[in-house]
Amino acid sequence: MESPLPAVFDQSSRVLLLGSMPSPKSRENGFHYGNPQNRFWRVIAALWGEDAPQTTGQRLSLLSRHHIALHDVLASCDIVGASDATIENPVPNDLRPILRVAPIRGIFCTGSASARLYHRYIEPDLGIPCTRLPSTSPANASWSFERLVEAYQAVRRVADKTDEG
Repeated sequence: MESPLPAVFDQSSRVLLLGSMPSPKSRENGFHYGNPQNRFWRVIAALWGEDAPQTTGQRLSLLSRHHIALHDVLASCDIVGASDATIENPVPNDLRPILRVAPIRGIFCTGSASARLYHRYIEPDLGIPCTRLPSTSPANASWSFERLVEAYQAVRRVADKTDEG
């Protein structure tokens, strides 16, 4: 299965957040983290004390305002449903086009599968390590919303850091 979702970034993106592969719900909704049960958008908005975005336009605005780029580690793979544990035949995305345009200062992988796949297929080529964050998926129920927001503070620290500070 090939991912139909393009990377989201611009010339001011400082942070790159990478999932593994879009879920069926995300593909159906046409945007990253499109499953309404996924806590990603609530967590990202909470980092800056904002309301969770509900529309694609609001999500794009949130990402742009806070210098966040989004993409997935994989361009394609064989996968059953949304289960990262079933990924076979992974083909990584080429992240160099993002890095050529955006002054990325930190790469974060949202979950153990994306981090594992990044370390195996992308990091050897790019030479840039990623920081693993906990998954915001509803399947990761052991992490409360509050714990997720605390863990994701690292994203805010990098995104808010200016050249002067």
